[in-house]
Amino acid sequence: DLVFEMDCDFSHRPEHLPEFLEAVQDADLVLGSRYVKGGGTRDWGLSRKIISGGGNLYARTVLGLPYKDLTGGFKCFRRKVLEALDLDNLMSFGYCFQIELTCRTHRKGFRIREIPIVFPDRTRGQSKMSGKIFKEAFFTVWKLRGVR
Repeated sequence: DLVFEMDCDFSHRPEHLPEFLEAVQDADLVLGSRYVKGGGTRDWGLSRKIISGGGNLYARTVLGLPYKDLTGGFKCFRRKVLEALDLDNLMSFGYCFQIELTCRTHRKGFRIREIPIVFPDRTRGQSKMSGKIFKEAFFTVWKLRGVR
């Protein structure tokens, strides 16, 4: 059984789903990555690129994780992964939730793969990023160092 996570505004393109289905054949979690070869962003301003790239570098460095895109929300989980995670006791509420799920999955020894996706800028709505969410992510990443 598989569980997909994706943005409902179609920023995550359904056309990528067959690639996820292929990749999950030898993985427990597949990450749609903007930062592996073949992936990318479209129509992002410089500040958004810096915030996203810097946030990923920060989390990857602090947590010692090898994945290029820890903050993305286009994922395919095997059900057994979600059943193995203690979802009732997550520390994150904002965007750091993405980092936390991947970190916990990795530390439980599940197989994780990244596949390239192209992520366009939103055409509707606005970012939910705020100072509060930024602070939560900054400090929660440090707390996640102790999570097994």
